[in-house]
Amino acid sequence: MIPALDARLAAAARMCRPGTVVADIGCDHGKLTAYLACTGLYPKVIGADLRPGPLSKAAQTVQNAGCGGCVDLRLGDGLSVLAPGEAGTIVLAGMSAQTAIEILSAARWVFAPDGPRLVLVPATRHATLRAWLYRSGFALAADEPVQAAGHWYAVMAADYVGEPQPLTLERCLYGRTGEYPGGADYAALQRGRLQKLRRGLQDAEPLAQAIDAHLQAARAAGLPCTLPR
Repeated sequence: MIPALDARLAAAARMCRPGTVVADIGCDHGKLTAYLACTGLYPKVIGADLRPGPLSKAAQTVQNAGCGGCVDLRLGDGLSVLAPGEAGTIVLAGMSAQTAIEILSAARWVFAPDGPRLVLVPATRHATLRAWLYRSGFALAADEPVQAAGHWYAVMAADYVGEPQPLTLERCLYGRTGEYPGGADYAALQRGRLQKLRRGLQDAEPLAQAIDAHLQAARAAGLPCTLPR
């Protein structure tokens, strides 16, 4: 049986590069790994996890889906399970932005024009991850806001272009989410979080001043600036 994916993983699946090996790092239950393998679009799908327990569950998921012939399950930490250039797409889903940054920073071979596409589904601190990507020379090919289990997520596809990208408060907060149907609701959530962040900053700080200007402009435009209840 092909696993059903929630909105986050379904968006991540759409962003993987067909015809290349996909590595699902931190594959957990293996639903995305099995789903990708069942599509027939990829010569091999690597599912990896740091813990034996989840990897065992992933093996069962793959077996139930009947797609084990093109799946390679590996036990290991981050991208240490991959050889440089082995995967055309690397998926990091369900982990914090900081964990994703640490995993990618430890594998310098991903920072190459012919390197892998990164498909990222941060559980927290979306703006922090976007800022890191921009500074590190990645451009966002996609940045889709999706809602799953009552929470908003941003599913990002990033390709290395070799030059740092323009870094503004707006680009870090929203990325390219405004191009998608859920963009307005996602933006409202981000502005609410921004207002919460502002309370912990001193008025003279540059970030505080940038936040004040952004929120003032949003209010003038009649946009909501508080977290939804």
